[in-house]
Order: sequence, then structure tokens, then C-alpha cells
Amino acid sequence: MLAKRILLVEDNQRDEKLTLEAFEINRIPIEEIVVARDGVEALEFLLGAGSYEGRNLNEMPHLILLDLKMPRLGGLQTLQRIRADERTKMVPVVVLTSSRQEEDIYASYQMGTNSYIRKSVDFDKFLETIRKLVDYWLETNEPPRFAIKGNSLK
Repeated sequence: MLAKRILLVEDNQRDEKLTLEAFEINRIPIEEIVVARDGVEALEFLLGAGSYEGRNLNEMPHLILLDLKMPRLGGLQTLQRIRADERTKMVPVVVLTSSRQEEDIYASYQMGTNSYIRKSVDFDKFLETIRKLVDYWLETNEPPRFAIKGNSLK
């Protein structure tokens, strides 16, 4: 597996730590994991604004893991803005949340998520979920090249 970039959008420090630990335990070769604490910070990273001004926008994440329930700008609104921008609309987004609300599932797909996964409270199951998720989205799935390296077909 080639090294990849992931944007983890998670406001809960415990869930962030568990997710990063799952990557480490599963020995997943990630070039970079950027953690954003809410949707505003995630969009700043993706669009090269705020504290990320000047970031190379040709280096988009290969995968965005997006929580739903966050302060300032929630996951659904963040997803909507990701899909509305030409630079980010093709980047795979997996909603990774503890929400079991049917309306959250429906709205996530309505806004353009590629997948909706509930976080397991059982750590072994969570490890397996992360392993499968990464195996599919970073190994098996074939995204268009321009989705990761900007939007031109050049």
C-alpha cells in the first residue's frame, strides 16, 4: 500500500486518540493524518485558508473521515460545502460517527457522502472497522487522479 493522506475531522479527543491508535495498531502506512476539530477547521485545511493559508492545494487528502456532531460547523454542513467546491467535490468522504439517527444517515447520503459508518464502542470491532475501511478506500478503490492532485485532467 502506498502512503496516503487522511483528513480526520473529529472534535472528541478520545475518539481522535482511538482512531489514531487504530491506524497505528493496524500498521497502516499513512503519509500524513491531519486532524481538524470541526468543520470550519476542515474547510480551512481543504481550501488553504486561515492557519492553512499557502498550503499546497494540489495535495488533497486521499480520504476524509468526518464526524457529524461538532461545534461551529457540523458534519452535514461541512460535507455540503466539500461537495459544492470544485477542488474537493471528488475526494472520498466517509462519515464516521456514533449517531444512530436514521435522518443523519439519510441526510449524509443526500449531501454526498461515499459511506456512512457507525463507530463501535467495542475497541476490537473498531480496529477491524478501520482496517476494512482503509483497505477499501485506500487500497481497493480507484479514485480519479485529479480528485487527489487538484482538479485538472493534465
